[in-house]
Amino acid sequence: MSRRFALGIDFGTNSVRALIADTGSGEEVATCVWGYRHGDEGIIQDDGDPELARQHPRDYTLGLVEAVGGALREAAETEGFSPDRIVGIGVDATGSTPIPVDSHGEPLAFQPEFESCPDAMAWLWKDHTAHQEALEITNHAAEHRPAYLAKCGGTYSPEWFWAKILHCRRNSPAVFDASHTWVELTDFIPALLTGNTHPERVPRSQCTAGHKGMFHTTWGGYPDAKFLRTLDEGLARVRSSLPAGTITIGDRAGKLSEPWAGKMGVPAGTPVAGGALDAHLGAVGAGVKPGTLVKIMGTSGCDIGVAPLSAELPDVPGLCGIVPESVLPGCYGLEAGQAAFGDIYNWFVQRIQPGGAEAGSHAALTRDAEKLRPGESGLLALDWHNGNRTVLIDPRLTGAVIGLTLRTSPADLYRSWIEATAFGSRAIIDRFEEYGVPIKRVVNAGGISAKNQLVMQIFADVLNRPLEVSRSTQTCALGAAMSGAVVGGAHATFADATSAMTGMLEYVYHPIPENVAVYERLYRLYKRLHDLFGATGYAENQFDVMKELLDLRDRAKIA
Repeated sequence: MSRRFALGIDFGTNSVRALIADTGSGEEVATCVWGYRHGDEGIIQDDGDPELARQHPRDYTLGLVEAVGGALREAAETEGFSPDRIVGIGVDATGSTPIPVDSHGEPLAFQPEFESCPDAMAWLWKDHTAHQEALEITNHAAEHRPAYLAKCGGTYSPEWFWAKILHCRRNSPAVFDASHTWVELTDFIPALLTGNTHPERVPRSQCTAGHKGMFHTTWGGYPDAKFLRTLDEGLARVRSSLPAGTITIGDRAGKLSEPWAGKMGVPAGTPVAGGALDAHLGAVGAGVKPGTLVKIMGTSGCDIGVAPLSAELPDVPGLCGIVPESVLPGCYGLEAGQAAFGDIYNWFVQRIQPGGAEAGSHAALTRDAEKLRPGESGLLALDWHNGNRTVLIDPRLTGAVIGLTLRTSPADLYRSWIEATAFGSRAIIDRFEEYGVPIKRVVNAGGISAKNQLVMQIFADVLNRPLEVSRSTQTCALGAAMSGAVVGGAHATFADATSAMTGMLEYVYHPIPENVAVYERLYRLYKRLHDLFGATGYAENQFDVMKELLDLRDRAKIA
């Protein structure tokens, strides 16, 4: 039989990646990465507001053409490939990354008067400017719609849809008034490819709406207009522009339009799957199934699990939602994660720059950190450089380290950050199991899992579990390609696609018993620090310390 292929397009934090995979074997025959051109590695920031993180939508449209074109040129060298053998296209993206659009569905940032206005651009997932609005939404829901909070872990995050829109309404009324509605990046790309950008026709992702937009069939979709109107009349206007239903990655968002077929070089009419969040499709690309937790190790960390819709699942405090069919059709999707992961390692290397370019590189620090035994550094750190996503859901927490002496080395500190991210990951797994969601197997994916053996061994020791690693280093794009394969008819189900297109590396990281014993003690200390600075309800807690430091910082910047 002729080979068939699927195209996965992954919109990440710093770049867009296109991947072409063989639907029969999962072989990744071509990939192309195009780095965003605006801002600092694609992120538009503001020295006066460290919470701000935006992206220019021009990077998305340019990236589509460049990344897909590059992948097609590489795939042309593969025997049996031609563009007309691409059966389907899948898309994943960061989120919540909402974009204000006009009545035609065009991003406001495409208009001359808003081209340089950050508030008219895409509000990247890591933007935390809406922390006050998120707190207000949380308190309002706790009083009037507690069910809304129960399905998103008990706290609404400033990283999410409604908080960002409310912040724009209050701080950039010109942008808000010019917008007809807001479209998540996960929905904008499939709509663009299929020619369905008019706000009334944009298919909305069940994944993004459920985990970030308070969408749930129990209460009829998005939050009701009365609830939103009490917060702000403008939110009710946005609510009226949103559809009653959503689609999953197993549904078609439409077919590739003639204009975009011409731009990308893929035949018009190729089916395009519904979009989803990058980590969720990364879990699909890593072969997620009930009982398996997939850890996506990237700039941030995302932990994704699934459970059959027939399962009796409790509402789990601290999770970023338990959403029907947000990951796989027929299953609940469970999301947790760490708001900074690889970003912490990069912060230390690139911003602190210990020892200069060579001695302070990732490779050099890893070599030196490998020589240290667990506990040898005498350090204990908190992995909250970008706040805590799970289980505390608090963006106003910050990183910390204790145990510093005049003999502390850069390698000591580097290892302490790795250990801190491992401890944060263990707190997440403990929360899953505390509420009756069993984790029988842990699969890791993302660049760090394939590149850094020290990180993986420390995680195996801290979690006290064997860790498998996906054979694909592009699991998000592969998961997107798998959704294209399903909607394109190459596979009848995602179970079939998983069997054919995913696999694990041969090497498994096993916990080392003597290391486990030390890390058990260190983790108990980590939990004490975690609760002392991050939790409420403890007589001796220091919950306000980090908040007051941030308040002093913000006041100084204003002055």
